[in-house]
Amino acid sequence: MKKLLLLLVIFSACQTTERKEIPTFETRFEKSGGTETATYAEGIAFYQNMADAYPEIEIREMGMTDSGKPLHLVTYSADGEFDFEQIHRSGKAVMLINNAIHPGEPDGIEASMMFLRDVVTGETMQQTKNDLVLAIIPFYNIGGVLYRNGSTRANQNGPVEYGFRGNARNYDLNRDFIKGDTRNAQSFWEIFQEVDPDFFLDTHVSNGADYQYTMTLIETQKDKLSLPMRDVMAKEISPLLYGGMEAAGDAMTPYVNVYGTTPDSGFSQFGDWPRYSTGYAALFNTFAYMSETHMLKPYDRRVQSTYSLITVMYETLYNKREMILGARKKAKEYVAETQQEFPVKWKLDRDFSTTLNFKGYEASYIDSEITSQKRLFYDKSKPFEKTIPYRNQYLEDVVVTKPSYYVIPQGWHRVVSFLKANKVKMMELERDSAITVTAYQIDDYKTATSVYEGHYTHYGLKLSKRKTSIPFRTGDLLVKLDQPVNRFVIETLEPEAEDSYFKWNFFDMILSSKEGFSAYVFEELAKEILAADEELAAAYREKQAADEEFASNRYAQLGWIYERSVYKEPMHLRYPIFRID
Repeated sequence: MKKLLLLLVIFSACQTTERKEIPTFETRFEKSGGTETATYAEGIAFYQNMADAYPEIEIREMGMTDSGKPLHLVTYSADGEFDFEQIHRSGKAVMLINNAIHPGEPDGIEASMMFLRDVVTGETMQQTKNDLVLAIIPFYNIGGVLYRNGSTRANQNGPVEYGFRGNARNYDLNRDFIKGDTRNAQSFWEIFQEVDPDFFLDTHVSNGADYQYTMTLIETQKDKLSLPMRDVMAKEISPLLYGGMEAAGDAMTPYVNVYGTTPDSGFSQFGDWPRYSTGYAALFNTFAYMSETHMLKPYDRRVQSTYSLITVMYETLYNKREMILGARKKAKEYVAETQQEFPVKWKLDRDFSTTLNFKGYEASYIDSEITSQKRLFYDKSKPFEKTIPYRNQYLEDVVVTKPSYYVIPQGWHRVVSFLKANKVKMMELERDSAITVTAYQIDDYKTATSVYEGHYTHYGLKLSKRKTSIPFRTGDLLVKLDQPVNRFVIETLEPEAEDSYFKWNFFDMILSSKEGFSAYVFEELAKEILAADEELAAAYREKQAADEEFASNRYAQLGWIYERSVYKEPMHLRYPIFRID
């Protein structure tokens, strides 16, 4: 009898376990009536609880951030397959959402939680579950999320509290994707390279002008995309996103990129260089977008608009997945095998524009009640809808021909480690070797006088090329340019590129000489140098005669001879990454 009672108790307990109801997973945003956003602890707990309840969801810790806390990657895969190599081999399409890069702009935090819940519970997107995989970074800038406050976004309409733009070391992480100053960026590389997303969305809230739209959109600038992807994005994908938002009753416009003026006179497409998330993603042939809800719209409307955009993007990825996957495959092959010329610097074509049907508010300059000056005023009682010019074409400004190889001396280990982190394959020299290479000589450059994201960046670069034989050592690296990641390699290693590692001060050590000369000693050597080289002596006399300032400066004259002599150190102003052409 006792044994029977024990069995009944065990059976009853099992039945109770089976009948356990799954929580509703209501977010803080919903509980507060659309006025609040989740804390870091609440957000991670939400995803952890979802993963505990649904085997289709996985949450795992990834690399570390500057805050001392790791990034998390949340993945929804209907068949429970979380190996992204296998996911891509199976022909599924992958969408990656990055949230809280600027934690004062938290709309995507809430929208992503609600969207994932609604997908896994079957409330939406049931038809997509066997063909799509959703990946989410819940909080990218964890340090900024932890600095919770209600005042650092002075112009923003809610929520009650939010995070801060700068990360734990006060970096703006949406300027760090190429240069990797932060642990956050380096851990993001790990996630991005593993996930290899077909669609990428980075969620934001805009600053700037006033207008009627809740949602504006940045997309990878079409001219900077690999050739097989340009028309697919511009003519197929993006029109579906705009049309889908219109059908959802939430019409959007391209990101309103105006400074010191108003949008009614037209504006230009945002130039998303590789320092930004969408520009970085484009280097790896990903269709990338950045949502920018409007700061003055109520918080609940902004979250709903972000939810709508995620929904439309997910539907578009599903409906056009074969086209999208095919375009990415062709782009990777084209970059690795066919493309020889690589634009590395761009300029806006100010002579070309398309048109936008734009919904704005009439603007005027009225007397300020605070200052003695005029102030900009948007009159919401006077909405307008009119056609405006939109400049969305960029021209190639600097183009380089890809080399067969780059040679990287192993001492530049930071560069080597960053390339490897971004899936660049390289091989080590097996023996000491003299190799004929093309070396860049830096003839001139300028440096910014104010700091930008921890750097005094270089610009105005002037180069000359020299064929020369250089001795390399066992363990130095060769990068062969036959890889799908060629664009990343070229845009980091070519010094003239918009976001090159030279621009971001990776190679500043070569910009100053380590040796020199004492004028009173070098005088005798200079005499011997000129006596032994008639051509150099003639050039020296010519410069003396033509340049009065030079002729009056003894040290400048000796320096001119020194710079052209065998005594000049070869590393000074010689760019230390070499090409085999």
